[in-house]
Amino acid sequence: MKVKTILVSQPEPKIENSPYFDLQEKQRVKIDFRPFIHVEGVAAKEIRLQKVDLHDYTAIILTSRNAVDHFFRVAEEMRFKVPDTMKYFCQSEAVAYYLQKYVVYRKRKIYVGKRTFSELTPLIKKYKDEKFLLPSTDKLKPEVPEILNNLGVNWKQATFYRTVISDLSDLADVYYDVLVFFSPSGIESLFHNFPDFKQNNTRIAVFGNTTIKAVEERGLRVDISAPTPETPSMTMALEKYIEKVNKR
Repeated sequence: MKVKTILVSQPEPKIENSPYFDLQEKQRVKIDFRPFIHVEGVAAKEIRLQKVDLHDYTAIILTSRNAVDHFFRVAEEMRFKVPDTMKYFCQSEAVAYYLQKYVVYRKRKIYVGKRTFSELTPLIKKYKDEKFLLPSTDKLKPEVPEILNNLGVNWKQATFYRTVISDLSDLADVYYDVLVFFSPSGIESLFHNFPDFKQNNTRIAVFGNTTIKAVEERGLRVDISAPTPETPSMTMALEKYIEKVNKR
């Protein structure tokens, strides 16, 4: 069956040259964007109940742009002036680049990993005498605390924001040829909103092994997956599939 419509379970890209827009134009398909989950900040009062005093820490571990936003939001709510001496350990270049929204980059001590959390560990190990704070979501990957505990560093995790299921009730009677998911939370949201969801002819595209597992545990079929050596990005995986089925 040909692909004419795609729903991506994320916010619409803000950049004009997004590969999704190129895909839409090149393959003549309609792509809609809708976050199946969203993030809500935890109030400073609740963070204090987690026994967190920002004055106690000399280094912040930042795993995402959400972590950056909510760390500085909480610092402002707590009237905590982040010292110039604070060290920032960013999981990826994208996170480090985003940090510039809040700090003057060249004047700060910023250490950057490559992409995965484990790739950041040599840098954390190098500064193991620091007191690390990990501001994170309530759905933290289990490997993160495991890695930090194995390093033997002084660290604390605190929930600064939560992943919340979005209301998708207005999509009840809307059909898409392909649904695109990037996390197990997206699959959870699908079934929370539509408990009787049946896949039928809908193709499901997933990014990452944990998402594949979540799809299969629900008895659904994975039709398109990324990353693979041939298709490292979701848009490349979609394009390859569309080219195959639409030329029939």
